[in-house]
Amino acid sequence: MTNYLSKSIKELHELLKSKSIKPIDLVEEAFAKIEEHDYHAFITLNKEEALKEAKELENLEVDNLLFGIPIAIKDNIVTKNLRTTCASHMLDDFDPIYDATVIKKIKERHMIIIGKTNMDEFAMGSTGETSYFPYAVNPWNETKVPGGSSSGSAAAVSGRLVSLALGSDTGGSIRQPSSFCGLVGLKPTYGRVSRYGLIAFASSLDQIGPMTQNVEDNAILLEAISGSDENDLTSSDTPVGHYVDALGKDIRGFKIAVPNYYMSDTIDGEVKHKVEEVIALLEKAGCVIDYIDIPYLEYAIPLYQIIALGEASSNLARFDGIKFGHVTDEFSDLEELYKKSRAEGFGREVKRRIMIGSYVLSGENANIYYHKALVLRNEMTKAFREVFTKYDLIIGPTNTNVAYDFGVKSDDALKSFYDDLLTIPVNMAGLPGMSLPIGFNHEHLPIGMHIISSYFMEEKIYMLASYIEKELKLDLDPKGGRTC
Repeated sequence: MTNYLSKSIKELHELLKSKSIKPIDLVEEAFAKIEEHDYHAFITLNKEEALKEAKELENLEVDNLLFGIPIAIKDNIVTKNLRTTCASHMLDDFDPIYDATVIKKIKERHMIIIGKTNMDEFAMGSTGETSYFPYAVNPWNETKVPGGSSSGSAAAVSGRLVSLALGSDTGGSIRQPSSFCGLVGLKPTYGRVSRYGLIAFASSLDQIGPMTQNVEDNAILLEAISGSDENDLTSSDTPVGHYVDALGKDIRGFKIAVPNYYMSDTIDGEVKHKVEEVIALLEKAGCVIDYIDIPYLEYAIPLYQIIALGEASSNLARFDGIKFGHVTDEFSDLEELYKKSRAEGFGREVKRRIMIGSYVLSGENANIYYHKALVLRNEMTKAFREVFTKYDLIIGPTNTNVAYDFGVKSDDALKSFYDDLLTIPVNMAGLPGMSLPIGFNHEHLPIGMHIISSYFMEEKIYMLASYIEKELKLDLDPKGGRTC
């Protein structure tokens, strides 16, 4: 079997442009690998249409870097005439009649959609285990979780089933699985990428972003999917950066903050040690590193539980058995139709989050909890803004630990929230953040570093990430360290 999908996008582009390979070669390799071992990464495959499109592209000129490149799409991003389930029984027969804006953009570049990837149901989870379908596994060690909620996208790229994938991030759902699976995953600035066609979890937090094998591919894909969109009122008209041009630029003189909160005793020792090694590397390169305190970070999880779950209860109210989603077979009246359709359609974790969200938005509770949470969120945002008046970037670990065994956190509904302890503040403030692989622990499981910049300053993230990637020269192919 060929192994083209382990190559960089620019390498594939040169092969396609010189006619050394054709798009059909990449597509056939993707499906051959999926058939051999798919890590449960996909819910729905787009095989017939992908093969057809690949043959049609042979007659067209290779006119951009992403031409003919296979890509996987998280299953909460709508795709016209291609089933979109959100990994839920509620939507397991939903065929959208339109494309999300990001899908239109990748189709304009003649990328080829291989399929829709597994995830936590309605993006609610941190391990992939809440999926209605058999959950995705970690290609580095299949007894470990791949992270969530973009579990299938992470497994597909890490397992080299595709070169690129799109995920979504509400509290860390691109960055956390990217860290667990040895990928580069970026949550863009809120408003940088259109949310039109993203099935909402928490509208003020959600963002679509790229998950890739390396930094350059990540920058290429972010450029392709970014831009303002009249269909998304939260979309920004800030000009799209030249992210690829930022790669390799001199980082000497960068002022970088390391929050003490991100290096506390809750962080695993091996994870902290790898971050400290990178800090030493950056100081040697001429960066100024300061350890600082950022107020309000300790409130990130309760803020997330109130704001995200409140918005989720509102967003998921549309799935009622009438307008959208699963319809129960037996009911005697309208109330029973609602109750049974939602009880059958939603999984346990989604029901729990809807109930909590409904409670915090009910009556006086909205003032006691939700409005107070919004005030604290605003204070946290101000604190970040203040940091970025003095520093170019913030760094720290992406997660408190590496990937862990399945079932470890299923006994306690609160445990999974703590996977996003370090990533949630970025969503609360609407900032961009990347997880970058920086090494491995003693079990050869990937460790990720979190790089955060000010609003629409993704170029600075890519500058730093490309330098670290070049210096570390990590082998991020999981086959050498995979345990089946």
